[in-house]
Amino acid sequence: MELNVNHYLLSVLLGIVEGLTEFLPVSSTAHLRISEVLLGVSLSSGYWKMYSIVIQLGAILCLPFYFRHRIASLLATFPRGRDGGRTIFTHPLTLTGVAFVCTAVPSLLLTKLIGENLESLRVMAAALVLGGIVMWIVDAHYGSSARSYRTTDMDQISCGQAIWIGCCQVLSAAFPGTSRSMSTIAAGQIAGMSRPAALEFSFFLSIPTMIAATCWDMFKSLRHAHGGGEIGVAPQDLQGWIVLAIGFVVSFVVAYVVVAWFMHWVRTRGFAPFAVYRIVAGSAVLVWVLRQ
Repeated sequence: MELNVNHYLLSVLLGIVEGLTEFLPVSSTAHLRISEVLLGVSLSSGYWKMYSIVIQLGAILCLPFYFRHRIASLLATFPRGRDGGRTIFTHPLTLTGVAFVCTAVPSLLLTKLIGENLESLRVMAAALVLGGIVMWIVDAHYGSSARSYRTTDMDQISCGQAIWIGCCQVLSAAFPGTSRSMSTIAAGQIAGMSRPAALEFSFFLSIPTMIAATCWDMFKSLRHAHGGGEIGVAPQDLQGWIVLAIGFVVSFVVAYVVVAWFMHWVRTRGFAPFAVYRIVAGSAVLVWVLRQ
């Protein structure tokens, strides 16, 4: 694919979109794909598929950096936990791994469906609307600040809650537009977790889930240059790598700021504004797609 200087600006814009939406419950995949269409980027382009993988990895990698002290604390208390009542099988880090497996196995079996839906704006728009409705209902019913929660901190999460959240995350993989953070946060609230606890576990679960998914896709994309793979195509020149690097750095920085802001927001406010945005945006895109 031939690139030009305008692709540097395009990379900045798409990096901002990815960074803004990766951890908010509005679906980064849907926003990135919709933005690419509006900006004239082909959804079937092997290079831009590779680009999407790279900037998503950039956003995800901000989490280990942002939560470095929290991760160090969890590692220091392994396996007994902060209160001393955990085991190697019930420590939050282990349960994060359990939830990851519950997501990874079904997602691998649904690879073909996932690939097809990644290029369907209609599916993404419908998932935005339906996910927004679900999130609004769940947060209204389970998100009251006066409610008594069984789990107010990620350190208190149970094996059953981890399995449930991991299984629900499969929906976001199978139906782009659902939003990984929306599905895990809503699942956590339904399972008796407070907003902050559900959000923190959602972030921690996204680290192994998204790093594994993006690295696997990147491996297949790089292998494509040697006759294999089917996800994307690696850059063929220096300019292509520069465009990737710009998107990676921009998405990392923007995502870091968003995570810091979102953690503060959730402690005092709910998810209703994001639900309303999803419904409005998804409906607008659905109408636009149906008119094409």
